[in-house]
Amino acid sequence: MLRLVLPKGSLEKATLDLFAAADLAVVRSSDVDYRASIDDPRVDEVRILRPQEIPGYIAEGNFDLGITGRDWIEETGADVISLGELAYSKATSNPIRVVLAVAQESPVTTIADLPPGARVSTEYPELTRRVLEKHGVHAEIRMSYGATEAKIPDIADAVVEITETGRALATARLRVVETLLVSRTELIANPVSASDPEKWLAMSHLLTLLQGALEARGKVLLKLNVAKDKLEAVVSVLPALKSPTVSELSGDAGYAVETVVPKTLVNVLIPALKDRGATDIIELPISKIVH
Repeated sequence: MLRLVLPKGSLEKATLDLFAAADLAVVRSSDVDYRASIDDPRVDEVRILRPQEIPGYIAEGNFDLGITGRDWIEETGADVISLGELAYSKATSNPIRVVLAVAQESPVTTIADLPPGARVSTEYPELTRRVLEKHGVHAEIRMSYGATEAKIPDIADAVVEITETGRALATARLRVVETLLVSRTELIANPVSASDPEKWLAMSHLLTLLQGALEARGKVLLKLNVAKDKLEAVVSVLPALKSPTVSELSGDAGYAVETVVPKTLVNVLIPALKDRGATDIIELPISKIVH
């Protein structure tokens, strides 16, 4: 039913890991194969291509839906529908930023400070052009095909580049002047495909699985028993993410408590619960959380 395109390159591994966690494992003959499959009746075809190209291919109808970044949607201006954000990037769950950066010793402190004819190197020429024009800056925008941060100061006066943590820019002795765009990973669809009720339902199901897998990351389920007179003390130390589920045990034996907690808190939380009277504490992994 659905023709799906996934990003190759920096987002590739994180995307394949997410699909596996969502029980939509992507199978291909080798790590360099551009064609793949998913053992799911809703997915007929899977292709793995550069994220820069994905919005255009989806807008043209070559694929029904795919995953790319908001940065490439804005750069290409492609006519696509965003089904929702997916909170992951190359190394973290944080969005990336498209920033204008200059050498640390540069006098430029705002975009408007760029002098006429400034050389700006970027992989985002259209996005950069629009932002500079908005600020009344007439610069020479040069297309970059990688290693953009290495082109200051002899090849470029400024760069427009992405950063997730800022470490690469700092290592290159660059200083961020302004953020042009905050970009998150998105599931996008062709407008014609999305207007088909059957395809739209399948797309929404895939989005539910992907977002559920992301929501479960870093969380576990805690189950425990507690006597009636110690329930309040036990519940008081549970994280206030959501009210715990409390069920009365048979035979007036107290209560069973269930709650979802961050995995990072478990090493402190379990001893604290035991000290307050909790018994039969069980920690269980979670594969999906669907609200």
